[in-house]
Amino acid sequence: MTICIVTSNKNKASEVAEFFRGITGIEFVPMECPEYRSSSIEEIARKKAEYAYQVLERPLIADDTGFFIRALSGFPGPYAAYVLDTIGNAGILQLMEDKEDRHGQFITVIAYADRDQVRTFSGTLDGDIVSPRGSNGFGYDPIFSVNSRTLAELTIQEKSRISHRGKALAAFRSWYEHEQMN
Repeated sequence: MTICIVTSNKNKASEVAEFFRGITGIEFVPMECPEYRSSSIEEIARKKAEYAYQVLERPLIADDTGFFIRALSGFPGPYAAYVLDTIGNAGILQLMEDKEDRHGQFITVIAYADRDQVRTFSGTLDGDIVSPRGSNGFGYDPIFSVNSRTLAELTIQEKSRISHRGKALAAFRSWYEHEQMN
């Protein structure tokens, strides 16, 4: 059976492709899903998957990611993409100027939809907000450090092994492979 990976983000598609490299039955479908609003990453991912399934009528996964900064009371949270588009990394660093607590956390929720169900799988990545470093990656990668290296300093393979998206994809894949055997 083929699973569609639904995303309009080319960078995200590259990360997911790296995760599923060598596995057959994966197809990327560039699709703009509505920008659902909720304080719950899981609810947003679930709604994206439901929408995409109504359009494609094929098994698929969709996702959503939030970026939560402890010193900013969880901001930008589920509005990470909007904040990145409006104030960018420079704006986040400006908001963090006088903050000692530099902890941040990414949470990704993968939602799988087929004709019978929608299931969700999550992954988290903890790190610190730092001055920009590195030229790989996208989004907040240059200012998010894990084990003294920003995500933008990692290769796509290294990032895929530790990332929030990689952890959510691993949870999905484990469940999916188990389901296929039964």
